[in-house]
Amino acid sequence: MQIFIDTADLGEIRQLYDTGLIDGVTTNPSLAASQGVQFVDLIQQICNIVDGPVSAEVTALEAAEMIAQGQKLAALHENVVVKVPLTVEGLKACHALAEEDIAVNVTLCFSAPQALLAAKAGARYISPFVGRLDDQGWDGMQLIRDIRHIYSNYLFDTEILAASIRHPQHVLDAAKAGADVCTIPPKVFRQLYHHSLTDIGLKSFMDDWQKSGLTI
Repeated sequence: MQIFIDTADLGEIRQLYDTGLIDGVTTNPSLAASQGVQFVDLIQQICNIVDGPVSAEVTALEAAEMIAQGQKLAALHENVVVKVPLTVEGLKACHALAEEDIAVNVTLCFSAPQALLAAKAGARYISPFVGRLDDQGWDGMQLIRDIRHIYSNYLFDTEILAASIRHPQHVLDAAKAGADVCTIPPKVFRQLYHHSLTDIGLKSFMDDWQKSGLTI
């Protein structure tokens, strides 16, 4: 499973990309607005750091303007993936952009029928928001499983990008459900590798090594 970082913070992106474990980045208008940098400049800077897909979301609501914004964003760098919302206007824009060989990430997906339409529209990625579904008392991970089943039935190329990840268990469950990608906030990414028993074990090993007087 590929791992994307869900942030627009350039410092976080640089630090986490240096681990060699990050395959791409997703942003949204809320994340971008928090950075105080012109959006086009921000996306360009992220693309200069990360050698992988970088999702940049349109802010228009009508298909024609979404297409125009998408074309502008895609021209910034070959790794830009244009994000559009899962509305009928967004699906129309997805289809048009896909016809131009522009990669599209259809976001704010909350049902399997929506995901089916996004695949038919030519989406490169579909972004089901599992955490927001869980917040409403539904089983967000079941949506990943349903989409995986549908896409496998028809051999769709659209990749499932599990989004709205709240904790490491979401990452594990997404991997078990067959998600192609999981986009993760920096805090959750760090939780993936941190474990108190690892820290305790390492301290014990180092204490014993120092007492031994041995060297490498």
